[in-house]
Amino acid sequence: MAIVMCFPEGRHKALTLSYDDGRFADRRLVDIFNRYGLKGTFHLNSGLLGTNDRIGADEVRTLYAGHEVSAHTLTHPTIARCPNEQIVYEVMEDRRNLERIVGYTVRGMSYPNGSYNKRIKELLPGLGIEYARVVPSTGHYGMPDDWHEWQPTCHHNRDLMKHAEEFAGLQKSQYLYLMYVWGHSYEFDSDNNWELMEQFGQFIGGNPAIWYCTNMELVDYAKAFEGLKFAADLSFVYNPSAISVWLKVDAETVEVKGGQQIAL
Repeated sequence: MAIVMCFPEGRHKALTLSYDDGRFADRRLVDIFNRYGLKGTFHLNSGLLGTNDRIGADEVRTLYAGHEVSAHTLTHPTIARCPNEQIVYEVMEDRRNLERIVGYTVRGMSYPNGSYNKRIKELLPGLGIEYARVVPSTGHYGMPDDWHEWQPTCHHNRDLMKHAEEFAGLQKSQYLYLMYVWGHSYEFDSDNNWELMEQFGQFIGGNPAIWYCTNMELVDYAKAFEGLKFAADLSFVYNPSAISVWLKVDAETVEVKGGQQIAL
């Protein structure tokens, strides 16, 4: 018997997007995501909300509804140069503020200025941060080995449509494929290339073979799979999590619902 993890509904491809800083241009970006059924994670500095051209605290909950609000530190310092005490303060205050606004736990972040090191990565789990995105991109479509050094596939200005076409063409269901796009929404204004994201959404959206998810949804799902309790002889499995996990058992797609045990 061969048992492998699938994404929800038995899919083997997932797409997630990640945008930093919470600028006004997020309004237009969220509209594009919503029109094409894409899901994104928006990393915000709560200490800077409402300043300059940044979204105000009063708009966050409604604007990003259906997407994920995630941490980006309180004030966006280059944290690899900061003492541990400041890092703890920057992360925890950002979490507290954002959680008061959105009403759910904020458990992920992207590193401000792309700044991180081993010391910071080791601090984050104790601060309730389950994943953190870095800037260097892979150009590939694999699942991350390290949630606290999560490398995206590409920045939207780096061959986005080429990657989208490659990703759409991946058909080998023995693999799990993840496409992860990152950037800043204001870059579409400065580069005058909003049509790129429109083209991307039109091309990649609405595909029943793709699971469109936030960063945290992907992490939660992967951890739910890792938390499955299989019998030693693989004859049954128990899912102690609250969410369903899908498996491919030989040629059959099987849903293991949260809190249930099923025979395989």
